[in-house]
Amino acid sequence: MTEASQSESSTSPRTFASGYVFGAPVGDLRLLVSLIMSVAVGFAAFFAATFFAIFGVMVYNSTGHHAVDFAVTYRDFGLPVGVVVLVLALIYMGRLWVRRVLRRA
Repeated sequence: MTEASQSESSTSPRTFASGYVFGAPVGDLRLLVSLIMSVAVGFAAFFAATFFAIFGVMVYNSTGHHAVDFAVTYRDFGLPVGVVVLVLALIYMGRLWVRRVLRRA
């Protein structure tokens, strides 16, 4: 029984190990792929933050009879969130890439 549980745990996907995100091995990616993934995550964060900010402003305008411009959602919510997530993703993916290059050397 002990041997079976040990073999199952060794073959299970590593979701929280260094270099793995939800089971995907991001630690073994090349530089261009790491940059593209970082930019994609930044864009996704921008669009998600803008989406929720638009709904928030829409609810705020309709419930309080306010007239807040929807351009605020892009400028004050979407852009800062997108830039912060982009920088964090670049730092994380860059660190993994440098570790991979140093490991090969």
